[in-house]
Amino acid sequence: MMTIEIPELVIGSGAGFAGDRADAALPVIEALAQYDCPRFLIYEVLAERTLAIAQRLKVDNPDAGYSPWLHKYLEPALGRCLEHGIRVVANFGSANPEAAARCVKEIARQAGYDEARVAFVLGDDLTHVLNTETIRGLPCIEGTSIGSRELVAANAYMGSAGIQQALAAEADVVLVGRTTDASLVVGPVAHVCGLADDDYNDLAAATLGGHLIECGAQISGGYYADPVAKPVQGMAQIGFPLLEVFADKRLVVTKPADTGGAVTRATVIEQILYEMHDPASYLTPDVILDITAVSVEALSENRIQVRGARGRKPTHTLKATVSLDNGFLGEGEISYAGPNALQRARLAVDTLQQRLEEINTDKVGVWRIDIQGTQSVFHGTGANSASQTADKTENLPTDSEYRVRVAMHSDSRRDAERATDEVLALYCCGPAGGCGVRQCVTPRIATASVLVDCAVVEGSVFIRFVD
Repeated sequence: MMTIEIPELVIGSGAGFAGDRADAALPVIEALAQYDCPRFLIYEVLAERTLAIAQRLKVDNPDAGYSPWLHKYLEPALGRCLEHGIRVVANFGSANPEAAARCVKEIARQAGYDEARVAFVLGDDLTHVLNTETIRGLPCIEGTSIGSRELVAANAYMGSAGIQQALAAEADVVLVGRTTDASLVVGPVAHVCGLADDDYNDLAAATLGGHLIECGAQISGGYYADPVAKPVQGMAQIGFPLLEVFADKRLVVTKPADTGGAVTRATVIEQILYEMHDPASYLTPDVILDITAVSVEALSENRIQVRGARGRKPTHTLKATVSLDNGFLGEGEISYAGPNALQRARLAVDTLQQRLEEINTDKVGVWRIDIQGTQSVFHGTGANSASQTADKTENLPTDSEYRVRVAMHSDSRRDAERATDEVLALYCCGPAGGCGVRQCVTPRIATASVLVDCAVVEGSVFIRFVD
C-alpha cells in the first residue's frame, strides 16, 4: 500500500493583485479544508501603485487607506476560513493596517465569529521614525527623483517577523502593510516549522514558495496563456494555487480539483523567473535567495515539485517606497468609426494639438495625444505632442474604428480639466461622428525606491489585536 505523505502545512492563494477575482478563493478554501495539517490562505493585493493610492486616500480620510478590495474578498470567504480553522494572512492593511483590522473584525462578527482573533502589524511606516529631510537624503535606487516634492509617505519593505509574532500569539487573521510579497508565505512556514533567523536554506525555500504563489493564477496558466503557442483551457474558472510544504522543505504546487487552468513545469518555471533580477541573489528582508540549483519536476497532472533553494544572510538594508505628490492627470477620450474614420481621428488630433498649445502658453502641463488602435502603445513620440503621425498610420484601414485619447499632467487640477474639456468640445467643434466621450481627472502620486538601514526599523515592528 502506498503511503501518502502529509505536508507540514499548506498555503493557498486568494488573490494575486488588487482587482483579482473576488470568488477565486472559494475553491481554494474548500481544497484547504481537506488537508490534515495547518492551513493558511494568503491575499497579496499590494503594489507600489496601490500603496501610493492608499496613502493619498489616507491623507484625505484618516480612517481610509486600507485595501478597497478587503470587503469584496473577505465577506464571502472569512466565515468559511474560520469554520475550517484556516488562518488568513494578507496585506489588506496597505497604508492603514489598524483600520483594515477593524473591518475584518466586523466581518468576522457578521459571520458569527465574535471571538475571532484579528491582528495587525505595524512598523513599515518610516515617517514615524525618520524626519522628512532624512528621508529625502536616502539613496534612490529607482523611480522618480524625490527633489522638493511634497512627501506623502514612506514605507519600508518588511520581512516576516511581525507575521510570525502574530501567528505565535494565535491570530486567526493577520493584516500587514508593506511587507515583501513572499513574506506572506515565509511567516506561516517559519511559524509552523519553527525556523530560526539563520536557517537560511529553509527560509530560502519558504521565500521561493511565496514567490511561486504570490501572483495567484499566474502560476496556474493565467498571464502565461498565449493561444496556439501556450494554450490553457478553462480560463473562466481558473484555479488559484495551493502550496504544499513538506518537512524537508520540498515544495509542491497544485490547484483545486475541477478548476480550470494548468499547473505545469512551464508555468512554474515562468513564475520562478518572473521579476527575478538575479537568480543567484534575490534580495529579501528574510534571506538572500539563490535559485541556481533549483529543480522543477512534474509528479502528476497539476502537481509540480520544486526543491533546491539555497539561502544566505540578508543584507543590512531594506528597500522602501517613498510616495510623493505629483499633481493631476487629466484624461479625455472620443471615438470615431465607420467610413473615413482614421482621417477624422487624425483631424481630431490636429485640432486638439493646436488647442492645447494655445491654452498651455505658460507651460503649466505636459500632454500626449494618441489614436488608439494604431500603434499608440509602442510608438509615442513624447510629451506635448501627437504620437500618431501620418507615416505610422498610412497603411491602416480608414473605414474602421479608432479612439482618440488625450492625457495631460499638471500641478493644477484646473489645467488638467481644461485638457479634458477640449475633448468634450469635439462633439460639435471637431470632426463628424465623434462619440463616446469619457473624461477623468485624478490626483497623482509618484514613487521612488530608496534604501534604508535595517537598524532604523529594528524595534519598531509590533503587533496589536482588535478588541
